[in-house]
Amino acid sequence: MAADTFDASAFLATVTSKPGVYRMYAGDGQVLYVGKAKNLKNRLASYFRKTGLSPKTAALVARIRQVDTTITANETEALLLEQSLIKSERPPYNILLRDDKSYPYVFLSSQDTFPRLGLHRGTKRVKGRYFGPYPSAGAIRESLNLLQKAFQVRQCEDSYFRNRTRPCLQYQIKRCKGPCVGLVDEQEYAEDVRHSVMFLEGRSNALNGELSEAMEKAASALDFERAAELRDQISLLRRVQDQQTMDTEQGNVDVLAAAVTPGGACVHVVMVRQGRVLGTRNHFPRVPIEQTPGQVLAAFLPQYYLGASEREVPGQIIVNAVDDDMPVVAEALAAARGYSVSISQRVRGTRARWQQMAVSNAEQALAGQLANKQHVQQRFIALQEALGLDELPNRLECYDISHSSGEATVASCVVFGPEGPLKSDYRRFNIEGVTAGDDYAAMRQALMRRFQRIQDGEGKLPDVLIVDGGKGQMSMAREVLQELAIHDLTLLGVAKGVTRKAGMETLFLNDTQNELRLQEHSPALHLIQHIRDEAHRFAITGHRQRRGKARNQSPLEGIAGVGPKRRRELLKHFGGLQELSRASNEEIAKAPGISKALAEKIYAALHSA
Repeated sequence: MAADTFDASAFLATVTSKPGVYRMYAGDGQVLYVGKAKNLKNRLASYFRKTGLSPKTAALVARIRQVDTTITANETEALLLEQSLIKSERPPYNILLRDDKSYPYVFLSSQDTFPRLGLHRGTKRVKGRYFGPYPSAGAIRESLNLLQKAFQVRQCEDSYFRNRTRPCLQYQIKRCKGPCVGLVDEQEYAEDVRHSVMFLEGRSNALNGELSEAMEKAASALDFERAAELRDQISLLRRVQDQQTMDTEQGNVDVLAAAVTPGGACVHVVMVRQGRVLGTRNHFPRVPIEQTPGQVLAAFLPQYYLGASEREVPGQIIVNAVDDDMPVVAEALAAARGYSVSISQRVRGTRARWQQMAVSNAEQALAGQLANKQHVQQRFIALQEALGLDELPNRLECYDISHSSGEATVASCVVFGPEGPLKSDYRRFNIEGVTAGDDYAAMRQALMRRFQRIQDGEGKLPDVLIVDGGKGQMSMAREVLQELAIHDLTLLGVAKGVTRKAGMETLFLNDTQNELRLQEHSPALHLIQHIRDEAHRFAITGHRQRRGKARNQSPLEGIAGVGPKRRRELLKHFGGLQELSRASNEEIAKAPGISKALAEKIYAALHSA
């Protein structure tokens, strides 16, 4: 945060497109602004455009020296976390409302013959039922608007209701059944109220079933306008029922998740007090390559809690991985603080969602750290020294092959420079005309096509060519370079070692007989592993896209345990594929016949891209 300027382009290159919360910091560490976004990448990019900013936003951007993000499962969680952070941090660029002391509720005047629904904020003095809390008044109005359309329960004030002699406009537009002038009997109205209560209590499976059945009947009767209305109602029903895991009103917990990759580690800490997420923070400890997440956490926990005497230790600490030393760590924390402390990995419900949120944020923060320009520059210098190059390499290219039993073979080419990944220079090659599963022939075809284009003046020649594979791929690359008479190019082969673990790779420099040994702590090895992993990811993504296009199938097809009947039921339950794609794991698991494990598979398949 002490940097003189903020490199927005480098930061935006690593930001996720998932929903979440962002915090903008000044050079002295002060939180300037807290915001939420459905798509973090798109929202944050809007701050750093060259034109069109308001004076206030321009002044904010000029002071930014660091931006942190926290990924959430959906927009509702993002909104609740945003509100908690605004209350605790009170950033100068946020609007602080006077009425932000409590969440709003839906109120049902259940004592009346014809009860009314309305928004309530503040003390619960009036007799009736209160449903909530909701993340915002806007969310309540959306729910009330839906209930008006679906069940036509009145929402007018009692004084207005008692003095009507003819129905109002709400009756004319089919938002109310006119109980004020006796146009609906008590039994029918009570049934509408019961349906509304079912929805507000979250018992909406039966409600969704009725709407889905009505939608199918309307479609069968060719009443497509009515079917579309019912489809939209199902979508709204699902949308306003996002689980509010940011505010459960119970539990003091710290959730820690460690992410470890070649070249770095990140521990993301989520602080929960009285069931509310108060804040998050990333830590980047220096660790050896072979360390597991459990080992990182076992070493991190004592330093984090015992190194700062004023830091509160909650009664429960949730982690994403454990180690044999965890019981000793728990005993040490308990002895230091004078009360019992438990360290848990296997948790359920809300705590499991906190844990997953911490894991996602640790992985995202680590990816951003590894892509930092200064960090990459140091790795390039180390690579120059390791390979004995006269000059700093400015362009690395790495190639990898991906296929499924020879089907839809794709070769990837990823490019790194001293500023990090050059994604505009990434290329994929659809491999044709080779024996299924022949990785050597696939590598030869990709390299021939790439370097022939370079010889024709298309593209730049790399300083270092990296191939992912053993001696066979290395030999094939040498043959291509010799055939095309390309010299003065450093060739590096990366083969998995005997244990096939990160840090244990076998490297070949320019020749299969010239094995290169690098220390597992070497930044040069970290860079090689980073570009190799990126080539692998890019190849797999291209292979899946090609295979999916060839099969021309729904994203739900091919998921084990999801047959035609379940696909049909899922689409009925959510009102279409678009709403299903918006749903979280827990919301998918609420669909009929879908277990939690199957919901995770469906969510992963829908978000694999």
